[in-house]
Amino acid sequence: MGQLVAESLRLYGARFWPSLALGIGPALTGAGLVSLPRTLEWALVPTVGAVLWSGAFVGACRLALTQERGRTGVAFCAGVIAFAPFLLQRVAKLPGFDLVTLAFFAVVGLAVPAALVEGGNLVRSLRRALELARADLVHLLGSIAALVITIFLSGLMLILLLLGFGNQAIRAAALIAFVVLAPVFLLGSALLYVDQAARVVHSGTRSRRRGDGDLHPALEPDAAGRADAEVEP
Repeated sequence: MGQLVAESLRLYGARFWPSLALGIGPALTGAGLVSLPRTLEWALVPTVGAVLWSGAFVGACRLALTQERGRTGVAFCAGVIAFAPFLLQRVAKLPGFDLVTLAFFAVVGLAVPAALVEGGNLVRSLRRALELARADLVHLLGSIAALVITIFLSGLMLILLLLGFGNQAIRAAALIAFVVLAPVFLLGSALLYVDQAARVVHSGTRSRRRGDGDLHPALEPDAAGRADAEVEP
């Protein structure tokens, strides 16, 4: 789990400006939670907010994953489904449901990178997300929790540093923290797809496993290829 956070930060540093741009949509959603009237908050945060978060997550997957088949529309729809319950909970604030909606995102959110890398329609991508989650659910939930805790503690430290500058400074600090730290969560969630996909192969939960262990034939000593040249005595 700590390695996932470290890999997310490493990727963030390597692609800093594109990664930083990922935080704009989540920051706008956070600003809506603070400044919008209650009626507009109910109407816009779970809908427009889910769209903004989904777009940012698709962008994070494109930065984190090298192989894509370009099912962006499917990935975007899967992202809206994954984020909507979590954002609705941020508005409703039902006791104890934060963990439920976060776990829902952890499972369903894997459909976003699955759609980009493996292709397929929305139903197939959601089924693939469930398959990936079952490979190691404890690792999946623990990794998401580690990302959330990292963001929370880092954001809290930034807000505490500006605590003496008044309420407006605290709100500005919270908004800046969202812009800067939300990409860590998004990039880490994208990298989780790679971890879970590897665990699916190694745990044998796939219905059909490749005999070459996903290695390139050049790495397989017995892979099919041209016969060795005959050597005359």
